[in-house]
Amino acid sequence: MKSRIKRWTGRLVLACGLALIFSPAQADPGFDRFVRDFWPKAKAAGITSQTYNSVFTGMEPDDDTLRLMSKQSEFVKPIWEYMDSAVSEDRVEKGRKLLQEYSTVLRQIEARYGVDREAVLAIWGMETNYGGYMGRHNVIQALATLAYAAPRRKKFWNKELVTALGIVQAGHVRFQDMEGSWAGAMGHTQFMPSSWKAYAADYNGDSRRDIWTSIPDALASTANYLKKHGWQTGKTWGYEVKLPASFNYNLADGDKTLTLGEWSKYGIRRSNGKGFPRPADKAILVLPAGASGPAFLMLRNFYVIKRYNNATAYALAVGHLSDRLIGGGPLAGDWSRDYLPLSRSERVELQNYLNRLGFSVGAADGRIGPATRRGIRAYQSSRGLVPDGYPSVVLLTHLKKRG
Repeated sequence: MKSRIKRWTGRLVLACGLALIFSPAQADPGFDRFVRDFWPKAKAAGITSQTYNSVFTGMEPDDDTLRLMSKQSEFVKPIWEYMDSAVSEDRVEKGRKLLQEYSTVLRQIEARYGVDREAVLAIWGMETNYGGYMGRHNVIQALATLAYAAPRRKKFWNKELVTALGIVQAGHVRFQDMEGSWAGAMGHTQFMPSSWKAYAADYNGDSRRDIWTSIPDALASTANYLKKHGWQTGKTWGYEVKLPASFNYNLADGDKTLTLGEWSKYGIRRSNGKGFPRPADKAILVLPAGASGPAFLMLRNFYVIKRYNNATAYALAVGHLSDRLIGGGPLAGDWSRDYLPLSRSERVELQNYLNRLGFSVGAADGRIGPATRRGIRAYQSSRGLVPDGYPSVVLLTHLKKRG
């Protein structure tokens, strides 16, 4: 990483506040101006000139961040490919060993925060493969690049950059050891600086909240994050379930909340044949791949996990991995792998076809919201298809034949 932070031939001096003087040969004078102009914001937030100079002297934009922030991939990974990778047998086996290796730490964290140890460990596994890959970017360099060059969210990147500077200044981590992703997520469990400020924990009492080199600090921080977002102690994230043949898929809108006992009245049963241990727990029915894949009743803790990463596939993978770590088996249901998800341009195409055929979904913006799902269901019902509201390549092909 140190090789990524090149030295300017210019020098920093203080005159009438802070002024940065650069060599004419500097590769990116715009970034130089950004660093100079950002100083008043940092100073107002309590960053000293000593910290600022020591961090920014010799810094250039992060080429990887510049490349990745502008990359607009059309590829969408199917959820079954994501799950195969996220909950691989290697990750399960390694996690089970770590569950034993860190049993004392995890037991104490569970007692302190009320968050199940396997959930904490699963997030560690998901975020960095248990510390195997925490990113190869200097976080401040990456955030400075984003604050300088990102086309959107300037206020957000500025805030994260100032917070990251404060973390270094307070001595929680050395600047050169502040490793993370190209977008600024840091350490073993990938906290953004603002999340670190709000939720990072000092497990070992050394007055540092070190999520980079202290695994106990990182795991405690994750537990604290989940606790503060409403984790329900001793309760699971959700259950894989089987739906009856005559099921009304309009109930699977991702919003309808019923108790597990009430869902049972619709003929829904757990895939393993067991009963629900707490029928009064409230849940939402989620079909991540529509009727062509497994179904789940998701409890409160599933949505707490989504606060960590607001993607259904991510939260499902964390939940399933946590179950596997304590002896659970693979999912019972299978994914019908023909029902590939749509790219953004294909989602726009789908919406245009639905509008053209009279199933109004509003503006064709590529976003699959309630209006689009209602339009899909209406179209599916009109054609005798299972009205699961799921946008797939199979559905788009069906529409093209009739549009």
